[in-house]
Amino acid sequence: MNKKIYTKQYIKQLVKQEDVKFIRLQFVDILGSLKNVAITSEQLDRALDGEIRFDGSSIEGFVRMNESDMYLIPDLETFAVFPWRPHQGKVARLICDIYKADGTPFGGDPRIVLKNVLEEAKSMGYALQLGPEFEFFLFHTDENGDPTTVTHDKGGYFDLGPMDLGENVRRDMIMTLEEMDFDIKASHHEVAPGQHEIDFESADLLTAADNIATFKLVVKVIAQKHGLHATFMPKPIYGIVGSGMHCNLKLLDELGCNAFYGKDDPLKLSQEAYWFMGGLVAHAKAITAVTNPTINSYKRLKPGFEAPVQIGWSTSNTSPLIRIPSAREDNVSIELRSPDPSTNPYLAAAVILKAGLDGIRNRIAPPAMLEQHETPGPFSILDSDKTLPDTLKDAMMALSKDEVIKSALGEAYDSYLKAKSMEWYDYISQVHEWEVKKYISKY
Repeated sequence: MNKKIYTKQYIKQLVKQEDVKFIRLQFVDILGSLKNVAITSEQLDRALDGEIRFDGSSIEGFVRMNESDMYLIPDLETFAVFPWRPHQGKVARLICDIYKADGTPFGGDPRIVLKNVLEEAKSMGYALQLGPEFEFFLFHTDENGDPTTVTHDKGGYFDLGPMDLGENVRRDMIMTLEEMDFDIKASHHEVAPGQHEIDFESADLLTAADNIATFKLVVKVIAQKHGLHATFMPKPIYGIVGSGMHCNLKLLDELGCNAFYGKDDPLKLSQEAYWFMGGLVAHAKAITAVTNPTINSYKRLKPGFEAPVQIGWSTSNTSPLIRIPSAREDNVSIELRSPDPSTNPYLAAAVILKAGLDGIRNRIAPPAMLEQHETPGPFSILDSDKTLPDTLKDAMMALSKDEVIKSALGEAYDSYLKAKSMEWYDYISQVHEWEVKKYISKY
């Protein structure tokens, strides 16, 4: 998405020219769910002046009852008209930061969390760019409109129609995204039936996080228009591959040059690139609690299903946490392969950047590169010290011990820990279908 410069006056002109009737003031909660307060165009002046408030105590991970008044401060550069809404009485959006009643930023707002880490990077002379590779499934819905796990096709990797029945759906998604100024890099059918991938170009970290939140909304809306359900659940079906959100990272210096580029290195990696990787490796377990935030996330992170399990790096091996794609000249990048699309994009971006900055600041060297033959099979027994966490509980335990990553989350840490602890307790307290099938006749 190409970032544009908007003023209050220009936005008001656009609203009038485009016949926009409703504006959604969007933000995300601690779990990454997109929320909004909808206003009419008559309230636009108040919104642009940051005068629209809401009850923060009703939002997951926000504030207590006695601190409930929160204000929505729109980022003017995020103004966009939704292409799928009616041509008359259109709907637009503005992504907002959350501020407290005293006029200060709310530190529990995921977007503010990311902005705080961005300021730290700026003070060190760096800015990070991120380009995501999004995988997702398209499923049929039942007679009540509820999602099933019945796939809409039997296609495979890079298949075309008629095997890839999602080709038209993806096309409509891409056309809609491009109308919202996304720069789409590639799209194709993925490995599993019903699984698709859409990649878009890198952007600065805040814009990238905004893009991710918008992308997920667009994909779900367009799928619904085709009578399908799009899910970013990491592992919706047992026995087949899950969905990831690989993150292609590029660090820029104060001159806008690629700080990961090392002309004389065999892999064209700079010393900063190695240290950045060292930071990602050193904090990998704690990062995973944020980049892989659900119970289901850890069903994907298992050997044998093309998802990373080993904490390490390689140029060709797809099982480690990090891959270094081949690059021409100074177009070198680092691909972090563990994140999945259920993550809160703002918190994920914050912890990834924080870990890399810590690697640079403390000159953390990464371990030796993993070779291609070191790919584990589906039933491999691996050293837990060298692998990503097995469960959400393990990841949260790692996070609770990692002061660097906790500091990246700031005021959001306690709310995040509480929400995930409740999720884990709810999960382990349930009696699951597998248990009934396994034990009800046997005992």
